[in-house]
Amino acid sequence: MSKNIDSGTPPKDKYKPKAIVNHLRCATLDGLSAKIIEVEATFTKGLPGFAVVGLASSDIQEAKERVKSALLTNDFTFPPLKITVNLSPSDLRKAGTHFDLSIALLNALHKEKITEEEMFVFGELGLDGRVKSSSTLFPIILSLKEQGLLKRAIVPKEAMRYLSHIAGVDFIAVETLSETIGLFKTKDFRASTKQFSYSSNSFTILNQRYYDDIDIELDFSDIKGQRVAKRGALISASGMHNFMMEGNPGCGKSMIAKRIKDILPPLLEIEMLSIAKHQFLDGVIPSFKAKRPMRSPHHTATSSSIFGGGSHMAKIGEVALAHNGVLFFDELPHFSKNILEALREPLQDRRVNISRVNSKVEYDADIMFVTAMNPCPCGNALSKKKECRCSEQEIKRYKNRLSDPFLDRIDIFVVMQEVSADDKADVSSRELKELVNRAFKAQKERKQENLNGKLREDEIEKFCILTEDANKILFSAIERFGLSHRGIGSIKKVARTIADLELSLNIEKRHILEALSYRRR
Repeated sequence: MSKNIDSGTPPKDKYKPKAIVNHLRCATLDGLSAKIIEVEATFTKGLPGFAVVGLASSDIQEAKERVKSALLTNDFTFPPLKITVNLSPSDLRKAGTHFDLSIALLNALHKEKITEEEMFVFGELGLDGRVKSSSTLFPIILSLKEQGLLKRAIVPKEAMRYLSHIAGVDFIAVETLSETIGLFKTKDFRASTKQFSYSSNSFTILNQRYYDDIDIELDFSDIKGQRVAKRGALISASGMHNFMMEGNPGCGKSMIAKRIKDILPPLLEIEMLSIAKHQFLDGVIPSFKAKRPMRSPHHTATSSSIFGGGSHMAKIGEVALAHNGVLFFDELPHFSKNILEALREPLQDRRVNISRVNSKVEYDADIMFVTAMNPCPCGNALSKKKECRCSEQEIKRYKNRLSDPFLDRIDIFVVMQEVSADDKADVSSRELKELVNRAFKAQKERKQENLNGKLREDEIEKFCILTEDANKILFSAIERFGLSHRGIGSIKKVARTIADLELSLNIEKRHILEALSYRRR
């Protein structure tokens, strides 16, 4: 009878630690785009400990202490096991306090199998277990929604005052950690919030709904005289054309620029949300009004503050914050030449690329560029009443700060009139707003994706149809002024907007002549 030598020997796998692995989904910002992060946790035999791995930033490492306190204050006892939380993919840097809730859930439910592995969970935890919002939550969720990656998510209830603006996502709003744990145990994941509905100041064109805030903060009726400049501002706003004003100090350049934002065209809901996303990234809680933003950095601003930058995490600058709105440069020649030349890219391509050793970010910068400048360093070169103190060399050096390729991207150039005692207010912002909306509707009813000032080359040929007389005038101008291809396109786009203000089907001779009058000599 042979002896079974293995009869008293336990299986080799008996003392191996058996890991329980659960998964939940979260996300992090990579530039301005959100990336899905899989949060997974294991509980293995070994020296008790709590580790978070996967290129987690310091605020995620600090989550361990917040999670511990939140769980302990909610009657949870940590098992005597080694806890490892991994944020996958591990080669992508993660940041944000919104990982707290998913990490805490994986700890609290470590004995149960989580079947909702594709459930997105967002929320920062207080030490008492309250679920809080964070500044990056709205940009992350909006980005995921735009990519078609998010259908359902658990979010802090306090964040619903702005997350409810994002349609098409089922939000399950929670207030405490214990409430969230209860949801996973009962598997009752019904959407608990209603979507925000816009109701006032809106209209529909070709099945697209546009929203318009008609509140006027600064009125054009405050500006006396300057009829040509106000006409230029109207045309610029109607087509979102780049606009430059040159004139003596105190003639009203800045006043006009500050009032343009109240007469700008309406917005789509997705454009309003995009504006709000950039405001959140700037640390500002948006109002979600149908109001285009206006940014006016000082001429001493650095290149990084204008375009964005940062050594590790590239941040957006003034150009991105002006997306879908106005970027205003006062005292234009005083800005750094590097900034002005770098501005050519967003003015042409409506995008900005930030390249750093540790990060590369590309973001939309669909801006209307408005600028003002004096005619010379002392400002009196155009005055008939004041003497200019500048030499010809000083004036030349002052104007040489602006290159021709940069100026070629300005569609409308206006020389301001000198202030007179006979000047009177002749138009209000509300009247100009009505004209802008009329031109806007004309553009959208032509099935234009972009407004006139932002038309691509192929769109210019399609939508900017000239009459025979208008073509002759344009051909003469090309021969006489040596216009570039960009300059020709600019004239056509401005003429198209002028025609839209008159509800003219085609571009007539008078429209081309007026557009030519706004070219910089």
